[in-house]
Amino acid sequence: MTVTIKDIAQAAGVSITTVSRVLSNKDSFYSEKTARKVKKTAEKLGYQKNTAAAELATQKSKAIGVVINSTQTNFSNSIIEGIQQEANQRDLSAIIVFAGVGDAQMQRRAIQTVIERSVMGILLLSVDISADDLTLLKQAQIPYISLSQAFTDDQISYISSDDFDIGYQATKYLINKGHRKIGLAGIDIQKNAMTGRNRQSGYEKALMEAGIESSNKWIQYGDYSYNSGVMAMKNYGKSPEITAVVAASDMVGIGILNQAHDYGVDVPKDLSIISIDGTDLCKIVQPQLTSVTQAFFEMGIEGVRALTNEKTTEFTNIKIEERDSVKTV
Repeated sequence: MTVTIKDIAQAAGVSITTVSRVLSNKDSFYSEKTARKVKKTAEKLGYQKNTAAAELATQKSKAIGVVINSTQTNFSNSIIEGIQQEANQRDLSAIIVFAGVGDAQMQRRAIQTVIERSVMGILLLSVDISADDLTLLKQAQIPYISLSQAFTDDQISYISSDDFDIGYQATKYLINKGHRKIGLAGIDIQKNAMTGRNRQSGYEKALMEAGIESSNKWIQYGDYSYNSGVMAMKNYGKSPEITAVVAASDMVGIGILNQAHDYGVDVPKDLSIISIDGTDLCKIVQPQLTSVTQAFFEMGIEGVRALTNEKTTEFTNIKIEERDSVKTV
């Protein structure tokens, strides 16, 4: 038998209006003692709030749709944690739907799913938005924002790191440590073109400013995965020409680190590594990886704020976190 607010009111000895206001977290003229009594009674009776019915009655959704694409990196959890924290503070819920791994049809179904749930807004986490996806989002007339991925299309709002600055700052850091032969490994300029190209442009800008002429052999493309790091190190060889490398992700950095170890290449004595992302992975390897750390948790927070019409920023902050994988030469 379904428990109603009328049942709770009778059991707690208060009015139906008071129960409704307490369970909806509305400020009103009731004491904290009354609120505790109502909530305790509701829990004892096994009351479950019908969120869909409440939203239908008020014509206002209290849910955010989160569409998450699979990535070769591990930063998504931090963004989701930020989303959940900010949503909870605003009495909102987050509906998280997995969009698959490079599956256009599955991604479209994921977007369609959150649209059909009548969410107040959609956060697209590392989603490559196709023309068809964009049409679907626009037709739904629901606010949508991309997280962790920037776009040149002015129809797509986004909150991300400045990828040009990431590439620039990582390379500049190595230059300031005395390195002149600096690699860039694991970036994708095909599938995730804007992210990879902007990071490469920042890398090249830093080298140019330092008067360093780069070699094509220094750049090893990939897909931000561990295996991309392994393959990059294999291509650099057992006696690498470079003395330092910018790894496109922490996973790439660990791939380079492990393959370097297999080759007998000491990090950082023979090869310095700075990785992009700065997740906890940097701290669980030896030596710990110096990183350009992105504010993923803050991206999640800012995404929710943007959907609730608060003024926010396109780019979140980055910082260099020094650990043990870079040598001064």
